[in-house]
Amino acid sequence: MKKLLVLLIAVVFGGQMYGQTYNTFEPSKTQFMIRGYGHTGFEYMDSGDETESTFLGLAYAPIFLYKHSDRLMFEAELEFVLEGNQLETGLEYADVMYVLNKNITARAGKFLLPFGTFMERLHPAWINRLPNAPLGYGHDGIAPSSGIGVELRGAFDLGGPTLNYSVYATNGPRLNDGSDEPEEAGILRFENYEDTNLAKAYGGRLGLLPFSDSSTEIGFSAYSTSDTGEQDSEYEDVGAFLFALDFSFVKQISGLGGVVDVKAQYNNSNVDTATYFEIVDGIEEEYSFDNQSNSFYGQLSYRPTMASSDFVKKLEFVGRYSDFNAPEGAEWEEKSVQYAFGLNYWLSWRSVVKLSYQTTETEGGHDGDGLTNTDGLFVHWAIGF
Repeated sequence: MKKLLVLLIAVVFGGQMYGQTYNTFEPSKTQFMIRGYGHTGFEYMDSGDETESTFLGLAYAPIFLYKHSDRLMFEAELEFVLEGNQLETGLEYADVMYVLNKNITARAGKFLLPFGTFMERLHPAWINRLPNAPLGYGHDGIAPSSGIGVELRGAFDLGGPTLNYSVYATNGPRLNDGSDEPEEAGILRFENYEDTNLAKAYGGRLGLLPFSDSSTEIGFSAYSTSDTGEQDSEYEDVGAFLFALDFSFVKQISGLGGVVDVKAQYNNSNVDTATYFEIVDGIEEEYSFDNQSNSFYGQLSYRPTMASSDFVKKLEFVGRYSDFNAPEGAEWEEKSVQYAFGLNYWLSWRSVVKLSYQTTETEGGHDGDGLTNTDGLFVHWAIGF
């Protein structure tokens, strides 16, 4: 009888507790979303001595977004690209963000560096107005793209103008000392999953939008580290300082009947002078050089959004100039100039077909000491989702 009484009490009060626990449960504030982009196309390249013609396999970059609360969020981007008959996978970024207040957001993990604006804001295929990046970016480029560390960022309303900012600390770059790749001695490698020394890289960007319509932005970025070589090596104390200037103007101008979009960025890299080694006629010799590099690009695009024809409204005309100058005396010494022209057709606001032509004049570089001219024709289809 006592056991039956205990069981009845447990059922009655347990049911009430269960109801109180779950009937008053508030809807979850968590949200999960998958976005991203993909692109494919055709490329034809002619350098005089060599010609390439190929269809491109699809590159797919899913972006995972998770909102745990109004303050805590997570983001990650994966990359799947067909390269050399193989599927290459990569992690573009993966970081957690916490909103401290309306002016400050903290994030940690692997994130795109706000060194200028191209890599952080403009490089996705459906946002970039041309099929490839300007000179000075990507492999052997001098502009850092991502890093592992912590960052504080935010913005302030100045009563019309707006100021945005970012400050961060990352593992920092690694100096290629030439032990494994003698032809690349002195190049900085920016993506380090584990730090090779005790020093860290520190950087930041300030961006000013001087007008209330946010049509114009001017930015300054800096990135510095005291050590780039491995711990206890002769290159440990080789430091580096990089800076960038960027400019953006986007506005619909009635007199021109459409939207004008101007982008520009200048990058400068200064690495401390060091002594490297090369093999000449079987003999190891020392050499050094003033390790300073710079690159620049300026881009202008126009879209006749006020035209009466729906077909013409979806067209966009693009022109871009870029150059890259690598250190004189380095094995990778280079002076390159590139002109690119494109005609885009927007199927929707996030799907575009690009037809472009570019010509590049290169003196030096990894492929030789002479002067080469390379012409390229590109047809790309990119879509964001």
